[in-house]
This record gives sequence, C-alpha cells and structure tokens, in this order.
Amino acid sequence: MSNNAPIGIFDSGIGGLTVVKEIRKIMPQENLIYFGDTARAPYGSRSPAQIIEFMHQILKFFSEQNVKMAIFACNTMTALGLNQAKEKYPFQLIGMSTGVEQALSRSVNKNIGVIATQATIASGSHGNDIKNTAPKARIFPQACPKFVPLIENEVINGAEISESVCEYLTPMKDVGVDTLILGCTHYPFINESIRSIVGPDVNIVNPASDTAAAAYNVLVRKGQLADDKQQGRVRLCFSAGVDKAKRMADLVMDTTNVEFELVNLEV
Repeated sequence: MSNNAPIGIFDSGIGGLTVVKEIRKIMPQENLIYFGDTARAPYGSRSPAQIIEFMHQILKFFSEQNVKMAIFACNTMTALGLNQAKEKYPFQLIGMSTGVEQALSRSVNKNIGVIATQATIASGSHGNDIKNTAPKARIFPQACPKFVPLIENEVINGAEISESVCEYLTPMKDVGVDTLILGCTHYPFINESIRSIVGPDVNIVNPASDTAAAAYNVLVRKGQLADDKQQGRVRLCFSAGVDKAKRMADLVMDTTNVEFELVNLEV
C-alpha cells in the first residue's frame, strides 16, 4: 500500500472534526477522509448492537477507499467496537484516547470527572483505565445526553447549552473535581460554556490531541508517513446535512480547499 494512501477518521456526527483538526496540525501532508454519520446521530442512546453495525458500515466504506489507517474519533464506538474491528480489517485501527494518562498527570487531588455519552459512561472504559493506573483516584462519571443533539443542531452557546452544562457539571464542582475529561469529541465545541461552570482552576482534558499523536507514532513506527513535500487532500463526508456540517467545520479549522461530500452508506 502506498504511503500516500488516505487516513480514514470517523464519528457519529460532527464531533470528530475536532480530531481532524489535531491530525492536520501534526500531519499536514496526509490525505484524510472523514465520515460523520450525521443522519443517524447521536449514537450514545442507541443499543451496542446497532452502534457496532454502523461501525462496520463505515469501516467497509473506508476499505473501499483503500485507507492505510482508520481512526475512531468517537469514544462510544471505541469502547464498544474497537477490539472486534481489529480482528476483521487489514488496515491499522486507532481508538479514541480516553485522556486518562493526561488527566492523571495533571490532577493534584485525583478527583477526576468524566463527561460523555450514555453509552460511553455505561461501558465504564474511563473508570476502568483510571482505576487500573491509579486505584486510589476518585472518578465522577456523568452522562450528558443533551449535549450531542444540541451541538449537532448548531446550538453551541446560549441558554439551552448553559442550563445543560450547569445541570451536568455543578455536582462535579461541588465534590472538588480538579480535572475533567471531555469523553466525547463533540464537547470541545462547547468548551467555553464548560469552562464558565467549572471555573479557571479545573484542568480540562481534550483527548483529541493524544489520539492524533498516537496515530502519528504508529505511522512513524511502520514507516508509513506520507510524502512531507505534499499538502494532504481533505475530504469531509457526511450522511446528511452537508451545509450544516460545513458551517460547524468552519468553527474548528480552515476549510479552504477542503472537499465536502454527501455519502449514504445504506444504499
């Protein structure tokens, strides 16, 4: 396979664009194909079986695009389907970082909050990783089912977001959490609202940068980095609402020369 083969990145919707942003920072020469399943978002309240079915549809699409690597820019699909996917697909698979290592290194009192979708919280992936590394740490998990639907509908500030953030995060502030993991790639879109509730002294961990670094390290180790003399091509594919997705993409990255496409995986 050519080193210039694309990297696939996928999520249930627009949230994974925050991972695309980090990958472009450290690997601008890479060709990228993003798939956001905006027609079926959010995934967090769906059954594990349905989420895994969607994951396989997306990975089949990437296989048809001859990707050299696929990155799960979705905590829910990482928690539920990564290990199963590794047994089926020939290309390298990178799961979404939990951000646990970064959180433990930055936390002083080891009171660590995790906000994520219902499915990710139910999987216990963050809590298990924290306890395996630091058994005495205290974990405060919180499912935030209101966040993704609001963000997918371009509501990233205002009363609805403020009220939801206050509802989910005030209890964590009250128990003295000093570090907060954003356990869903959508949540950096509302980082300002989150910061306004938890205050300036709480560390906010965005695992997108760790995920991009993990992908980079694998490509270096395997000698599969693309030619650094080129500027990578970026295709952003969505299963619905391409115009809306473009507006959200404009909030997190330079979309000059970025291609936007509508892709229906159920055809």
